[in-house]
Amino acid sequence: MKVILKEDIPKLGIMGETVQVAPGYGRNYLIPQGKAVLATSKNSKELEHQRQLILRKAELIRKDAESFAEKFRGLTLTLARKVVEEDKIYGSVSVSDISQALEEAGVEIERKLIKLDEPIKSLGEFQVPVKVHADVTAELTVQVVKEE
Repeated sequence: MKVILKEDIPKLGIMGETVQVAPGYGRNYLIPQGKAVLATSKNSKELEHQRQLILRKAELIRKDAESFAEKFRGLTLTLARKVVEEDKIYGSVSVSDISQALEEAGVEIERKLIKLDEPIKSLGEFQVPVKVHADVTAELTVQVVKEE
């Protein structure tokens, strides 16, 4: 049985691809779940049209994410912390500290988008990635200075 996939299915194929499957698998699982349609010329044309609409929408979302990421290009956050030893700070700078500083700077962003591998525990300038979209990652400059 030949079917056209409506979504990506691991180990079977990608969206829009025509694949040969067992009749029971197609009839009892793929088609009722809405994951595939029978491979006819009408279904093929309709699915291609839907695919083009999805690709256009995804491109618009990515462009919006890139314009949002531009806000981070020139932005430098300066955080003042107490110093224990020479370059060691008392405590650390975490994702929540960065998120709070961004809110004070007027940039609203979800905390989970800030990708800090481990908390910052020393003075200096750090590049913190912010994953705005699956394809767009912006670099935010965080400067940790000694509190006066």
